[in-house]
Amino acid sequence: MARADKQAAVAEITDEFSAASGAVLTEYRGLTVKELKDLRRSLGENANYAVVKNTLAKIAAKNVGIDGFDDLLTGPTAIAFIKGDVVEAAKGLRDFAKANPNLVIKGGVYEGKALDAAEVAKLADLESREVLLAKLAGAMTASLSQALYVFNALPSKAAQLAAALQEKAANDPTILAGGAGTPVAAEEAPAEAAAADEAPADEAAAAASDEGDSAEA
Repeated sequence: MARADKQAAVAEITDEFSAASGAVLTEYRGLTVKELKDLRRSLGENANYAVVKNTLAKIAAKNVGIDGFDDLLTGPTAIAFIKGDVVEAAKGLRDFAKANPNLVIKGGVYEGKALDAAEVAKLADLESREVLLAKLAGAMTASLSQALYVFNALPSKAAQLAAALQEKAANDPTILAGGAGTPVAAEEAPAEAAAADEAPADEAAAAASDEGDSAEA
C-alpha cells in the first residue's frame, strides 16, 4: 500500500474511532462472504463493521488516545464501530458469535478505555438503553397514577368526613357549640351573687333608720 493510501486509511479509521460511542474488535477468520453480509445487516445502522489492517488500526487507536489494543490486533481483524447503543450492539455481536463460532470477539473499547473479551461479554449482559428507558417510564407512570389516585381520593374523603360530622351533630347538637352546651347556670350565678351583695346594704340602711327614730323619741 502506498504511503498516501496508508495515511488516508489511518485517517479514516481514526475518524471512525472518534465518531463511535464504542467499538468491538473481532476475528472473522472462517466466515463466508454471506455470513459477513448477514452480520452487517444484523447490526444495521447501529454500527459500521469494517475489516482493517492491524498496523493501521494500532496507529489510529493511538491517535485517539486508546492504549492496550496492540495485543488484540492480531490475525484477521474487523472492527464494529458502534454509532448507537453500545450495549445493544455488543448483544448483537455476542448472539451472532453464538450462532457463528467463526466470529471471535477479541475485545473492544468503551468511553476511551480498552476492554478485553470478558469485559465485552459483561457489557453485552447489561440491559440496553431502550429497556432502561422503558423501566424508567413505567416507574414514572406508576408514581403518577398513584399521585392521581390520592388527589382523586381527597374530595371523597372530605365528603365522608363532613357527612359523619353532620350525622354526629344531629345526634348531639352540643358538638357544633364546641361540646360545652348552653351555659345557663354560668349566666345566673352572677345575678345571685349581686343579690347577695345588696342584701347587707339594705339591712344596714334599715338599722340606721331604726336608730334615728329612737334618737328622736
